[in-house]
Amino acid sequence: MKIKICHIITMLELGGAQGNTLYTVSNLDKSMFDAALIAGPGGILDDDAKKTENIDLYFVPQLVRQVNPIKDIVALFKLRKLLKSIKSDLVHTHSSKAGILGRIAAYLAGVPVIIHTFHGFGFNDFQKWFVKFVYVLAERITAKISDKLIVVSNENISYGLANRIGRKEQYMVIRSGIKTGKYRQKFDAVKIKKELGLKETDKIITTIGPFKPQKNTVDFIDMAAQVSGKFPDVKFLVIGDGSLRPQIESKIAAFNLQNKVMLLGWRNDIPELLSITDIFILTSLWEGLPRAIVESMVSGKPVIAYAVDGSKEIVKDNVTGFLIPPKNMEVLCEKTMLLLSDDNLRLKFGMEAQKTVSTEFDIDHMVKQQESLYKELVKK
Repeated sequence: MKIKICHIITMLELGGAQGNTLYTVSNLDKSMFDAALIAGPGGILDDDAKKTENIDLYFVPQLVRQVNPIKDIVALFKLRKLLKSIKSDLVHTHSSKAGILGRIAAYLAGVPVIIHTFHGFGFNDFQKWFVKFVYVLAERITAKISDKLIVVSNENISYGLANRIGRKEQYMVIRSGIKTGKYRQKFDAVKIKKELGLKETDKIITTIGPFKPQKNTVDFIDMAAQVSGKFPDVKFLVIGDGSLRPQIESKIAAFNLQNKVMLLGWRNDIPELLSITDIFILTSLWEGLPRAIVESMVSGKPVIAYAVDGSKEIVKDNVTGFLIPPKNMEVLCEKTMLLLSDDNLRLKFGMEAQKTVSTEFDIDHMVKQQESLYKELVKK
C-alpha cells in the first residue's frame, strides 16, 4: 500500500522553500507515495502547481503570511478538516505560519507522523524582543508534536537548540537542492548581454531574492552607489520583486543609478544570468541556506555575503569569496572593488566555489533523502 504524504506551505511564492516543496511533491516515487499539497492562494507558483500531475492540490484562503487571529483560527480548523479527509500517513510542513498551524492541525487530526522543515527561522535578532519571543514560544510548542525537524544547514541546528526548540536527536540536515546540471552549462554570454542591453565589456554584479526585510536589498543598492563611482563599466542586476520595490526604486533614483541598476523582476533564466555574472552578492540579514548562493557557486562565481546562518556554512572566506559582518558597508564595498580589480582572484574564487558544491546540494538527492526519511518514520 502506498504512503500518503501531505505537504503544507503558507504560499507558493517564487523562492527556494516553495520551489523545493513543489518539486518534492511532483517527484516522489509514484510507486511508493501518494502526494497532496495544501497552500494559501495567491502565489506566483499556483499555476505550476495546478498543472502538476499526480498530486492532490488544495488551497485554504485563510492561510496567509500575516498574523491575523481570525483567519489563523479558521485556517487551523480548515486544515484539520482537510487532513482528516485526506487521511495522511505523514504531514510535512514548511514556512513559519504553515509550520505552526499545519502541525497543530495534523496533531488534532490524528496524523501518525509530523515533520517540519526550517528553511530558515521565522524569528531573528532584528525583530522586537516580544515578537521574537512569541515566534520562539510557538516553535517550542510545535516541536513537541514533531517527529522530525529538518534544517538546511548545521548552523540552523545550533540556532534552534540555542533557543530551546526541540531536542538534538529530532534534527536532521537535508540541503535545499537545485538542478546542478543546469548551472554548469555553457551559454552565449555575448548574446545574453546584448539582449539585456549591456555591452560585452561590462562587468556584472548580481543579487537574487524577494524584496523583503530579510533579504535587505537596500544594502546592495547602497553598495552599488559607492562602487559605480569608481568602476563606471559595472552594471548591477537585481533579480526578484516584492513589497519593498517602491523603497528600492526610490533609493535607485536618489543615487541616480537608473542606468547602472537593472531591476529584472522574477526570471526563469537564472542559469543564463549567472553565466554573465562576475560577482554574486547577497546582503541577507538572516537565512536558512540561501539557494541563490549555491546556484552562483555551481555556476563558478565568487560570492560576497553577509556572514549569517547558512551563508557562513557554504561560503569559505577568502577561498570561494568573502564573508562580511552584516551591515558593514565599508568592508562590503572594499571586497567588491578588490574582486572587480583582480581578474585572477575572481577566477580563482569561482573555480574553488564550483568545486565546493557536492551532490548533497542536488535537488534529486534531496528528494531521495526525504523519501528514505518518510519510509523510516512511517514504518516506525
